[in-house]
Amino acid sequence: MSEAVSKQPKRSRRGLILFVVIVLALIALVVVHLLTQKKPARGAAPLVVTVASATLGSMPVTLSELGTVTPVATVTVLPQLSGYLTEVGYHEGEEVKKGQFLAQIDPRQYEIDKQQAEATLAKDRASLAQARSDLARFTQLNERKSIAEQTFTDQQFLVQQDEAAVKVDLANIAQFDLDLAYCRITAPVAGKVGLRLVDPGNYVTASSTTGIVVITTVKPTTVQFTVPQDALASVVQRLNAGATLPVTAYSSDNSKQIATGTLYAVSNQMATSTGTVTLRATFANDDEALFPNEFVNIKLLVDTMENAVLVPTPAVQSGAPGDYVYLVNADNSVSVHKVTLGPSDGRNTVILSGLSAGNVVVTDGTDRLNDGAKIRPRSRAAAAGGASGASAAAGGASGASGAAAGAGGSAAHGQHRHGHGASGPAAASAASVDAAS
Repeated sequence: MSEAVSKQPKRSRRGLILFVVIVLALIALVVVHLLTQKKPARGAAPLVVTVASATLGSMPVTLSELGTVTPVATVTVLPQLSGYLTEVGYHEGEEVKKGQFLAQIDPRQYEIDKQQAEATLAKDRASLAQARSDLARFTQLNERKSIAEQTFTDQQFLVQQDEAAVKVDLANIAQFDLDLAYCRITAPVAGKVGLRLVDPGNYVTASSTTGIVVITTVKPTTVQFTVPQDALASVVQRLNAGATLPVTAYSSDNSKQIATGTLYAVSNQMATSTGTVTLRATFANDDEALFPNEFVNIKLLVDTMENAVLVPTPAVQSGAPGDYVYLVNADNSVSVHKVTLGPSDGRNTVILSGLSAGNVVVTDGTDRLNDGAKIRPRSRAAAAGGASGASAAAGGASGASGAAAGAGGSAAHGQHRHGHGASGPAAASAASVDAAS
């Protein structure tokens, strides 16, 4: 009987140990299952973004450069001889025509010199007439062998000398006529005169570098500007094809358009220090809006791209992949799409490759996106309408809050009711934004 009693506790101990092992195994299984099971992923809310479709259109290819207004002619009128300035025949800043009287130098000394030259001419002509008369008589005597041959030959030379003296006198008279013409200073070109540089009564000389006045041609005028060597080929190609390239001048701050003209000249050399070529455009400048030596901004229309793929400029991004856009897929997800960019006018940008007309791209909200993100698209027009609706909803919410403050219930139940009422306009505002999107 003692043996049976001793066997029963052993069996009870084994059963307890087995039970504990089973419980621990179950606990271990539960722990492993909890640690290894995946947590259910919460679906991320789609991001509301603005989208637009790529379209076909025309894009002007322009070059924007800084230019300088360069007059067609700038002439410093210098005196051709010396003398006292007796008269000035122009008003400062006025327009003058070519050949118009400008100033007068005292001509009396040159008139006297001309009179002396005329007297010398008369004397030399008389000597020439006498020499010719003697030559005619010597010719008859020489035919009869009545005089020496040397006397006849000397008379021939004397006539030639007197003829040369008469020619010298005529040249002197012509020179004095020219001096008298130089005494009357006229405008060599048409244009606008500047401020007077010399007053009447001053003695001017032919070696003077100051001049009498400066004349600048302002109508028409030109603008010089430079283009980089990479853009020169397209410009020259268009010019060689006979195209007229329009040029538009803007103010230095690009706030307004000043004048329009055409490109007419390209320099024959490139500046090696800058890698640029100088071009010149002509402008009628009838309103004198372009002032000499003024700095202006120039836009040269080189060509116009037709049927080009256009997207709004904000859609174009730059980063590690290069130039790219966020392309909207059929399942309302976005993918990074590399593109090759063309010219841009600021509002739209040409896509040379990577997109086709009809593709939808994200234009606003790109800073929150990544490849594969889910979106809720809205058009640009809807975004503008949503913004105005949101502002109206904000005004309604402020009105509701003002009404709630006016009601002013003191009971706790009343306050609780007003609190729910205040949340109503906010919910309505959110609903209006979602509806707009």
